[in-house]
Amino acid sequence: MARFEPPLFRVARENPIGKIPKGLKPGDAAKRILLDQLPRVLAGYSRTPGIDAVIVVLDSDRHDCKAFLGELVALANTRAPGLRTMFRLAIEEMEAWYFGDREALLQAYPRARKDALDRYVQDSVCGTWELLADAVYQGGSKKVKAAGWPLPGQLKHEWAGRIGPLLVVDRNQSPSFGKLRDGLRRLVAHEL
Repeated sequence: MARFEPPLFRVARENPIGKIPKGLKPGDAAKRILLDQLPRVLAGYSRTPGIDAVIVVLDSDRHDCKAFLGELVALANTRAPGLRTMFRLAIEEMEAWYFGDREALLQAYPRARKDALDRYVQDSVCGTWELLADAVYQGGSKKVKAAGWPLPGQLKHEWAGRIGPLLVVDRNQSPSFGKLRDGLRRLVAHEL
């Protein structure tokens, strides 16, 4: 079974995602959130020698996925025509991908509450990170929310570090993860 290996490309992580600004003009992307900067970043990459492709992975949060992807593709076609750009959405949140490989999740957290894991419906909009907290964090999401920031971010970082390296690419049952995996394989094979 294939495991995640260190990528052969540079990964830039931006957070939070924000929204695609309306009536874009050059210079509109002054904010530090990904979608506000995305028009400028894509345009820059399209003019940069040696950039073969850009891959943008986002949480879908509560966006209508089809409409959101349509907006992203239209943005790329407008701001960076000719640049191979692949957009992929983690349905609701990236934590869905940890639920997609339950074996990896249980390897990282052997004492995870199975009842909480069993409540998860793959790639559903259900409060994904909260359900993961209910499964693996003492006191669950209520305790995390009561503690407030920065605990949720710290836990998400911990989960990525503990579960992420254990994910087996071809075992993952998350449909959104499968779209990322398959898209990357096509990209590498120059079929994107």
